[in-house]
Amino acid sequence: MTATPHPRPRNGAAWIVILAGVSAALHVGKLPPALPVLQAELGITLVQAGFLLSLVQLASMALGLVAGLMADGIGLKRCVVAGLALLSAAGVAGGFAHDASALLALRAAEGLGFLLTTVPAPSLVRRTVAPAAPTRMLGVWGSFMPFGTAAALLTGPLVMGALGWPVWWWLTAAFSLAMAVWVAARVPADPPRAASRPADALPWQQRLAQTLTARGPWLGALTFGVYSAQWLAVIGFLPSLYRQAGWGGAQAVAVTAVLTAGVAAVNMVGNIVAGRLLARGVRPQALLWTGFAAMALGAFVAFGAPVAGSAPLRYAGALLFSCVGGLIPGTLFALAPTLAPGERSISTTVGWMQQWSAVGQVSGPPLVAWVASQVGGWQFTWVVTGACCVVGALLATLIGRQQNALRDRA
Repeated sequence: MTATPHPRPRNGAAWIVILAGVSAALHVGKLPPALPVLQAELGITLVQAGFLLSLVQLASMALGLVAGLMADGIGLKRCVVAGLALLSAAGVAGGFAHDASALLALRAAEGLGFLLTTVPAPSLVRRTVAPAAPTRMLGVWGSFMPFGTAAALLTGPLVMGALGWPVWWWLTAAFSLAMAVWVAARVPADPPRAASRPADALPWQQRLAQTLTARGPWLGALTFGVYSAQWLAVIGFLPSLYRQAGWGGAQAVAVTAVLTAGVAAVNMVGNIVAGRLLARGVRPQALLWTGFAAMALGAFVAFGAPVAGSAPLRYAGALLFSCVGGLIPGTLFALAPTLAPGERSISTTVGWMQQWSAVGQVSGPPLVAWVASQVGGWQFTWVVTGACCVVGALLATLIGRQQNALRDRA
């Protein structure tokens, strides 16, 4: 009797994997609200704070593709559990840190744990749902980052205000440990290596070459890059926009946290809607075009000079930018299986997409800040984001042509 290597349970296992991604995102989002406390208690400088913020993205820039190769090689579930365990261990140790150097080293470890958790997750979600459901669930998966970020922005200040920053670190670590146990217990095991030959015997060099010489992974990665560059730039500089609008003083502390978390959170809507629309037959190209058009318009409304006197209108533009822009990552994650050159290269393709997403996150905010410093304000931010949207729309056209070609061959 031949064993079935990939059993397809109900969607419960997929939801566990998505929650594991949220746990990983909490480790990324836990730091921004903690920076003032860390600067006060540990004497962390602004430069050190900047490195703490960027280390996860730098790890993704350097190791995204490596994490994908590891996931495709050692097994999806094994990789997720290892990543969650690393996040938990680094988080526990971080709560005992007494200086910036220790936090920096542990932040680098968290960056690796984040990649090991999130890179194989889309393939694992796809493997653990019914054949008709993967597109919808991959759209939901795309919301893990905005949900985790918003939860951290809202919860972190409350926990740190009552119990201190080390407890905040330990709570996120405990959640990751709980998720590691839950994934290990409830998500179907990776197939035995012998059951997946000869694919598992494929050398990593060949899987790497297949990914980097194929057109699909590059299209997905570059599209993710131009999306994430502008998304993080807008989200990151919203507090500065609030101050420019006159929301200063004690009011700014609470207002900035809630409003910024709200803009991050609505990104989930676009991700989830993308999966549902793709499942109903809407063309990916149309969703990507819609997302980039909304981001261009939203950034203009949020930062453009014609609405400089209306703070509510600016905020509405930011909401439009993030909410409808969420169609883009939701669509790209759902497309990863068809953008990849083969079944055994899906995680490697996702890792390449994450790597270029990190490139965008590292390069986008400094570019926007440089433009603002040259013109003396944020009024031309929309020009930078609009240029990203034009490039994204062109890439979406190429993705649409590739998907049409695949459909014609099927």
